[in-house]
Amino acid sequence: MTETRVAAPIETIVDGYFAMWNETDADRRRDVIAATWTPSGSYVDPRFDADGYDALDALVAGVHETFPGHRFRLTTPVAVHHDRAYWGWDLAGPDGAPVVTGVDFAVLAPDGRLREVCGFYPVPA
Repeated sequence: MTETRVAAPIETIVDGYFAMWNETDADRRRDVIAATWTPSGSYVDPRFDADGYDALDALVAGVHETFPGHRFRLTTPVAVHHDRAYWGWDLAGPDGAPVVTGVDFAVLAPDGRLREVCGFYPVPA
């Protein structure tokens, strides 16, 4: 079995991941995306997908339009082995109450940045 050694600590990367989702300033968000994701990084969940920096930025901007004042929060410890990681999260409304909870699974690049993230959360039928 081979193991990919990553340069950036996973906590730093996951902190950047949540900073991306919560950042409302487009310029700062773009900087966070570049620090946290590879240029070809991809995100997919039951409702959305994005490939690359521009699409990730547009996705987050759309979430802010749909859920103004909401914040994503880490709800579990981050688990990591080899080049894989996962963590639990919630999206909290302005009052702090969670409106949706989920889990994300990630594939890390050799430099530790996110290469792929796949999110799971309940979707009403």
